[in-house]
Amino acid sequence: MFKAVLIEKEDGAYRANVVELSESRLPDGDVLVDIEYSTLNYKDGLAITGKGPIVRSFPMVPGIDFAGVVRSSSDPAFFVGDRVVLNGWGVGEQHWGGLAQQARVKGAWLIRLPASMPSRSAMIIGTAGYTAMLCVMALQKHGIRPGDGDVLVTGGAGGVGSIAIMLLSKLGFRVVASTGRPEEQSYLRSLGAAEIVERSSLSEPGKPLQKERWIAAVDSVGSHTLANVCAGIKADGAVAACGMAQGLDLPASVAPFILRGIALFGINSVTRPCAERIEAWDRLASMLSGSDIEKTAVEIGLDEVVPAAGRLMSGQVRGRIIVDVNRWTEGSRCV
Repeated sequence: MFKAVLIEKEDGAYRANVVELSESRLPDGDVLVDIEYSTLNYKDGLAITGKGPIVRSFPMVPGIDFAGVVRSSSDPAFFVGDRVVLNGWGVGEQHWGGLAQQARVKGAWLIRLPASMPSRSAMIIGTAGYTAMLCVMALQKHGIRPGDGDVLVTGGAGGVGSIAIMLLSKLGFRVVASTGRPEEQSYLRSLGAAEIVERSSLSEPGKPLQKERWIAAVDSVGSHTLANVCAGIKADGAVAACGMAQGLDLPASVAPFILRGIALFGINSVTRPCAERIEAWDRLASMLSGSDIEKTAVEIGLDEVVPAAGRLMSGQVRGRIIVDVNRWTEGSRCV
C-alpha cells in the first residue's frame, strides 16, 4: 500500500483527498519508482481545485513531476537503485503522477538525475526550473548575450520566474522582474533582479509598438502581458513564452515582429527530446547551488497538498512548493 493524492469527479464536482492505494492500482509502465519528492505546480493547482480542464481521466493522481529511486524496471535503460527525475509527458493529467509515494511510468519519460543533485534539490527546481532553463537556452541559441540589454522576467515571484531570474543573473544579464506583489521586492532582488516593475504596467491593453526597453524576456503570463512585452522588445530581440497565468489569448500586433524583427519562442517543456532534457538538467546542476535554490522553496507533506493548492490558485504562494511525499503530520486523516 502507498499514499497518494487522488482526484475523483462525481456529478461534475471535483473531490481531492489523500488515500491509501494498492500497488496493483498503478497504471501500466515499465519502471516502478519509489518517489522521494514531488512539487505543487500551477497545473497541479488547476487539477486539484478543478479550476481548469487539466485532468483527462478519472480517478487521477496529480503531480506533473517527481524525483525518486527505481524499485523495479523492465526497461533495459534503467536499473534498480537508479535515481531518476520526470517532467511532463502528460503525467498528472492523463497518467497517474507524482503526488504519491509510488509511480509506474514508461522508461522513455525518465532521465537519470545528475550525480551531484539530490532528489530534494531536483524538485525545488522542478518542472518550473527546468522550464526556465529551456527558456534561457532558447534565448541563448537565438544569440542573446549579456551586453545586448536588459532581460525582463514576468511573474517574477512565481516558480518559473524565480529560477529564471537566478539563471539569467548568474549568466551576467541585467534582469528586470515584473510582479504584482510589492512586498516581494526584497525576495526578487535576493534572486538577482536589478530592477522591479509593477505588473499592472504590463497587464492592461497597450499600444502595438512601444518604447524599446528589453533585448529579451521570459514570460509565464500570456495575454495582454505577453502582447505588451513583445511591443517593448528591442530590435532583433526575443521572447520565450511558457505560461498562461493571465490567459491563453494573445491580443497583439505583427508590428514588433515585422518592424523590429523580434522572435517569439513557444517553450513546450512537456515533450522535449531526451537529449535536450539531459542538457537542461546538467546545466541546472552546474549553475545552481543548494543555497541558491533553498531561498525559493517551501516544503510541505503529502497531507498538506490539497489546502496548499487552494493557496497557490489564490496567488498566495511565492517560489516553489516542494512535497516530501513520505512526510505525514501526526493526526492527519487519510481516506
